[in-house]
Amino acid sequence: MDSKGYVQVYTGNGKGKTTAALGLSLRAVCAGKKVFIGQFIKGMAYSELKAMDHLPGLTIKQYGLDCFIVNDPTEEDIKIAQRGLREMQAIIKEGKYDVVVMDELNIALYYHLFLIEDVLEIIKNKHHKLELIITGRYAKKEILEVADLVTEMKEIKHYYQKGVEARVGIEK
Repeated sequence: MDSKGYVQVYTGNGKGKTTAALGLSLRAVCAGKKVFIGQFIKGMAYSELKAMDHLPGLTIKQYGLDCFIVNDPTEEDIKIAQRGLREMQAIIKEGKYDVVVMDELNIALYYHLFLIEDVLEIIKNKHHKLELIITGRYAKKEILEVADLVTEMKEIKHYYQKGVEARVGIEK
């Protein structure tokens, strides 16, 4: 992170993509780095939002209303995501932060909330020292090609299939 920033992607159907990005963010903040996390699609009160109260150098902003994954996105969902992408574009280009996480960006692309060409342009023009983390299922081939590191989370077994709901502090 001191000289060149890379593009990392966490994708796949297994649990842990956002968690991995949050872990990397915690490590960076504890090393004195500034971190911005933009959460696409998410608009609910996830526990990690409270981290800003405890970790100077960490900023989290949501670009979603509620999780629409079971329905089609509304026009408002699309507008909020596109506004978020524009805000993040400026943040990524300016170099004020050392690490930027585009949480659930891959899902936003999957639901056509914005264009892949716009995202590729943002990646291409990112500040050279910035570490860029992209999360979400269904990463597009173009994103995988420009990334420097790609990790695929693979679900082997999940207690959700036994009816266990998302738990505060663990999954949300």
